[in-house]
Amino acid sequence: MNNAVNVMDTLRDRGYLKQVVYEQDLYKLLSEESVPFYIGFDPTADSLHVGHFVQLMVMSHMQKAGHKPIILIGGGTGKIGDPSGKSDMRKMMTDEIINHNCECFKKQMSKFLDFEGDNAAVMVNNADWLDSLNYIDFMREIGVYFSVNKMLTAECYKARMEKGLTFLEFNYMLMQAYDFLHLFRTHGCLLECGGDDQWSNILAGADLIRRKEGKAAFAMTFRLLTTSEGKKMGKTEKGAVWLDSAKTTPYEFYQYWRNIDDADVDTCLKLLTFMPLCEIEELCRYKDERINAAKVRLAYEVTAIVHGKDAADKAQAQTQAAFGGSGGELPSAKVACGVNNIIDIMCAVGVAKSKSEARQLISGGGVKVDDTKVDSFDYAVSDDALKSGVVLHKGKKVHIMVTAD
Repeated sequence: MNNAVNVMDTLRDRGYLKQVVYEQDLYKLLSEESVPFYIGFDPTADSLHVGHFVQLMVMSHMQKAGHKPIILIGGGTGKIGDPSGKSDMRKMMTDEIINHNCECFKKQMSKFLDFEGDNAAVMVNNADWLDSLNYIDFMREIGVYFSVNKMLTAECYKARMEKGLTFLEFNYMLMQAYDFLHLFRTHGCLLECGGDDQWSNILAGADLIRRKEGKAAFAMTFRLLTTSEGKKMGKTEKGAVWLDSAKTTPYEFYQYWRNIDDADVDTCLKLLTFMPLCEIEELCRYKDERINAAKVRLAYEVTAIVHGKDAADKAQAQTQAAFGGSGGELPSAKVACGVNNIIDIMCAVGVAKSKSEARQLISGGGVKVDDTKVDSFDYAVSDDALKSGVVLHKGKKVHIMVTAD
């Protein structure tokens, strides 16, 4: 390989990198040859969400730099459930649900990676090798390399110790480590990547290969998609922001990114778009109302990547039509903390002069919050939604960004 820029530099400069094991050796390897690497996705729903999108972007950057992506769908490990970041045991899923979710993932991921060419992406399902494992043989071959004392110090288990960690979940680290070993043997995979909450599991796999095979293997994790305050992004009043257009429409998706906090725009442009860093720096240099231009660009770029250019164009056109051609720059108003009822909100921000007028507008079907039509006088907007901001629509011409004071 003769890439002018090492992909690790790209990932570091854009803010992805968190932890790397054997960093100098991996850096050298990534400069010299095409490295097969994998990221695992457990099929816990029938769609990927915004939290997964960071990992898809990483895979795309790696592939563009000449490295080979292996997408691992956790049809086998999904039957156990990863305890990482969870205070309770995950709900057990049937084989039918898991298989359905795996198929949905395959369709979505095919939009983000190239499955043809010298470093074509491949997709595998760990049910193909985990389902047929003999437990005694597995423990004799793999279990002997794991120290229970060391495992109990891992962050992925600590949070579960108070409420109780089942032996089923305790096996998850061994299963994920075995996945890496299997892909090393069958696909020459040298590197496992993932979110930083997976560090213990990923490190266990690299360590297993080095101890059992006596050969080099590497681990690399990336930052989770969080706000400047450390909270996970990708949540709305309706729930998660999905990559499936049937669950989160392209217009809703566009609006989510258009309305994020000013402090998060720079990070999201770096992590979720392919825009040059110099261009991002120029867009984000202003900290006043001019930051709105960066938000509009972010919303368009991310929507185009996830849903395609046509969907992004349509979402932007809908936004411009709804907001009077302003490109999504909304007038804003604040309500006092604790004001949640839609009628009270409408009166507080001046959309209605009285409660009776507010009721008339609702009865006439002319009031929406974000993309949801208000059909009840008891409709309430949650504190969390108001904190991040919602768009209140009155008819086709009045649109106000409402936040809690």
